[in-house]
Amino acid sequence: MISPYKLGLVFVTASAIAWSLAGLFTRVIPLDSWTILSWRGIFGAIGLGIVILFTERQRSWASIFRLSMSGWFFVAVSGICMVFFITALKETTVAHVAVIYATIPFCAATLGWLVMGEKPEIRAVLASVTALAGVSIMVGLGSEGSLFGDLLAFGMTLGMAVLMIIARRHPDISVMPAACLSALFSSIICWPLGDPLAVSSHDLFLIALFGLMVSAVGVAFFALGAKLLPPIETALIGSLDAPLAPLWIWIVFGEIPGSSTLVGGIVVFGAVVLHVIYGTSKPAPQPG
Repeated sequence: MISPYKLGLVFVTASAIAWSLAGLFTRVIPLDSWTILSWRGIFGAIGLGIVILFTERQRSWASIFRLSMSGWFFVAVSGICMVFFITALKETTVAHVAVIYATIPFCAATLGWLVMGEKPEIRAVLASVTALAGVSIMVGLGSEGSLFGDLLAFGMTLGMAVLMIIARRHPDISVMPAACLSALFSSIICWPLGDPLAVSSHDLFLIALFGLMVSAVGVAFFALGAKLLPPIETALIGSLDAPLAPLWIWIVFGEIPGSSTLVGGIVVFGAVVLHVIYGTSKPAPQPG
């Protein structure tokens, strides 16, 4: 029988793969951030609602109404992260968002240590440093992007680290109902700021895929996995987004990544894979 720790590794890896598609969707959908967020939140909430219905069954609606203060805090932070993420992808380059998000292991490790007393293992710290170095190689020192977009990406990264701490510190929290409400609230907030009623049927179909595949699937796996892993491990595996994001662009648009992207992607992927292989051969780490 698979251990909870190994199951957590599988879930978080699946969420990283789902979230790596975000850059591709924002690239192919020719709409402003507010319009995308308006419909994405609705479809994401629908997808998460279906997941809740199957996992919670008779308790599905009750789980939404009995959210604790931690759950409502999760709703607020998750909604902010969602807005920051999509807007950052529109304001700066996908590469910049990736390299900034790659700092999340350090954010999660620091918060996990301060809030929960979970001192990160040296192998996780070394793997995080290696992954960050790999993403830095991918991006290089180019001047593309914008300061505003980069700040949004950092805000999203810090917010995601906070979500990891909440899920780990409160394993009994109804994370998926909270994420469902967050998606719905973000849609309500962004609706008057965009032009959602002018969206074509083709673009609406793409946004529906965006909401269901990236939001619903990614959040569901993340919610399940983050409860089973220390924050730094959740964040480290999440950095797989960096090498995967340009891979989808290459497959769909035929844009062959440069040598620095390939080398950096191999470094990130290697650091995460080696860490996961080593981690699955060890007992699951316990909270401090």
